[in-house]
Formats: sequence, C-alpha cells, structure tokens
Amino acid sequence: MKIFVEGGGDSSQLKANCRKGFASFLEKAGLKGNMPRIVACGSRKHAYDDFCTALNNGEEALLLVDSEESVNTGLQGTEDYETWKPWEHLAQREGDKWVKPIKATNKQCHLMVQCMESWFLADRDSLKSFFGQGFKENQLPAAANSIEAIGKQQVYEALAKATADCKSKAKYGKGEHSFKILELIAPSKVIEASPWARRWINVTKHLMGISLSAADKQ
Repeated sequence: MKIFVEGGGDSSQLKANCRKGFASFLEKAGLKGNMPRIVACGSRKHAYDDFCTALNNGEEALLLVDSEESVNTGLQGTEDYETWKPWEHLAQREGDKWVKPIKATNKQCHLMVQCMESWFLADRDSLKSFFGQGFKENQLPAAANSIEAIGKQQVYEALAKATADCKSKAKYGKGEHSFKILELIAPSKVIEASPWARRWINVTKHLMGISLSAADKQ
C-alpha cells in the first residue's frame, strides 16, 4: 500500500527527509515490520493528483494532507471510520474544491488538522529536547490536548517565537526542522490530542493487517 503525503517540496533531499519522518512516526505507532510505502509528493495538489492516478491504476492507496483550517465537527464520524467525511472538507475548502474520486472511499482520505506542525504541540518534551537551550515553551498555545482547534498560522507563529532565542539551532524553519521533529515525536501523544491522527493510524494499521488494541480504539 502507498500513502501519498503532502510535503517535501521540490527538493529530492526534502522528499527523502519527508519519507523518513513519516516512516519513523508510523513505525513507533506500531507498524514496524509491516510498513506501507510513503510517497512524498511535494504540494498538496500533487499529492491529490498522484493519489488519483494510483487509484485509476488499481493500486491500494491513502491520501494524507493538511486540513489547512479547522474541520467542522459534523464531519467527524463514529468508530466506523468510513462515516468520517474528509472529502467534504476538501470539496468545500476554497483553496481546494477537490472532487472525491469515483473509486475513492472516505477511509482513503486523511487530514492533518490543521497542519503537520500541529502534531508537534502534542509532544512538547520532544520539542524541548530537539531545540535545546533557549527554547521557550511558554510561547506555545496552552491547549496541548486539543491541538486541532489551534489555527495553522497560530501554530507557525508560536513555533517561531518559542525557538527565536535557541542557542544550538536556528528559529523553526519548515524545511530545515519539520521532518526531523516528526521523527522524534511520540505518536501516542499525537493521537491522544488529535482524533484525525488517530483515525489515520488506525485505518493504516487495519489495511496493513494489524489488529487494533483496545487502546487504539479509545
């Protein structure tokens, strides 16, 4: 199975870092030894187009992109993850207006709410460890247990302020730091703070033939 992810830009090195970051995250989430193939697509539109091409070729595939903004709670479903409606969010969003592919199901579409960096806020210990001396945790939004409610721009601004005076690393930069941090953060903390992240992990496990534990379903 392939997972087409938004990220990596146009640089081959960044794409490699993107694949490594997401692979590490999935391995720690319980997929080590039974991994899907991560496809770093660069832009979100390229991720959508590549996903559609894979579907048309009969490949087993998932799409993973930023939601870019808050997701209406009415689009969240039950433990049956097909009842969630990510395609509706992407169809309604002004910057996308994507049409759900005829062959696609809701379970094949996944959102990082509101962006990948939102996940970092769930694991502040890893952020502190990564940036070291000078990191200002008090500049981060308070609600670590409800990261999906924090606006994308607020996330970026908070990370910039928290890392502005770090001694050993430059201020947070998406290309320089993002996928290295993704390698470090704990999936357990992310899925506790993000229902959409939990959905992605659980669907991926299911499709890879991995039984879900009681903790997975909480």
